[in-house]
Amino acid sequence: MNVLNSIKRPTLLLDRRKCLNNIEKMVKKAADHGLRFRPHFKTHQSVEIGRWFNDLGVRSITVSSLSMAEYFARAGWQDITVAFPVNVREMDAINRLAGRIQLNLLVESSQVTDFLAAKLNSKVNLFIKIDTGLHRTGLEPAATDEVDRILDVVQKSPLLSFSGFLTHSGHTYRAKSVAEIKDIHTDAVRQLSALKEKYRARFPHLIVSIGDTPSCSLVDDFSSVDEIRPGNFVFYDVMQWQLGSCTLDQVAVALACPVVAKHEQRGELVLYGGAIHLSKERLILQDGRICYGVMVELKEDGWEIPSKIQPLTGLSQEHGILNVDKESMQKIAVGDLVGILPVHSCLTAHLMKGYLTFDGQTIDHLNARTNFLQT
Repeated sequence: MNVLNSIKRPTLLLDRRKCLNNIEKMVKKAADHGLRFRPHFKTHQSVEIGRWFNDLGVRSITVSSLSMAEYFARAGWQDITVAFPVNVREMDAINRLAGRIQLNLLVESSQVTDFLAAKLNSKVNLFIKIDTGLHRTGLEPAATDEVDRILDVVQKSPLLSFSGFLTHSGHTYRAKSVAEIKDIHTDAVRQLSALKEKYRARFPHLIVSIGDTPSCSLVDDFSSVDEIRPGNFVFYDVMQWQLGSCTLDQVAVALACPVVAKHEQRGELVLYGGAIHLSKERLILQDGRICYGVMVELKEDGWEIPSKIQPLTGLSQEHGILNVDKESMQKIAVGDLVGILPVHSCLTAHLMKGYLTFDGQTIDHLNARTNFLQT
């Protein structure tokens, strides 16, 4: 069966073998370092892919929203961290989930912690979010007065339990080298270790949890870390390749795009595949070209990466402009399919809302489309 023959519009292909290899590698790394592995499921958002983790012994997960937590709780996951600051307007969903599973929430203020203490109906575990350099959310590591206020509320509440300190060093995505990624990791762990040491006597079981894919992929020193929460590694993408976190051969998803026009004089192919499929995440390649994705040659059982990088250089809502060499221009015809490795697989997966494997299986997604293949 050649699944490519069934594709009429942009379709997100999943290479099951590459995906499983990525999962197995990270599971092994966590085990080798004695770390609790709590993968972030916001990248794939799929019950079926979640089962692949479960088959390898993973029992605890991370999500980015309460709706995602409910989706995976319905599939049987019982230990879920919502790695997003508590939204007090969703208290009904918090209570609904906390009554069914072990729910772990993030706080960064005593005000929100007070609100939880007053409104909870069931027990929850709390992490205090620490800003170790991304400057998006979290307390500054030096804000120990507010940490103390949060912990005072926790200790007075029969329904709150303190789990530890959590960070996401997302500024690794702005790093210019592998060495810089490792330095960011070392600095984040240093900051969290100081907090762990300060509060360990009061809370002997507190843990330190980190989560970015570049660090978890590249670092070998996890001293003082208890838990890792990477997510993007399940698929990887062109951004991770540019950072040095993976090879292009490890990227496990590719958007299959029909070719709708050719402009030989400009060396460009026009694809049916635009911003609503890939997002507008972009990179600048070493030669200065804009890159919204990288072309691969689709085969019956996967794809091949050309020896020369051929980037998607233009993107509008439905159109993609692919810059190709003369050989590819001659070989590819209007009506053919080309594959595009996404710059950011998390956003592409969220936009496409489903996957097609090379053995013909349609893989579910939290927001799955009912007409995924439009056959």
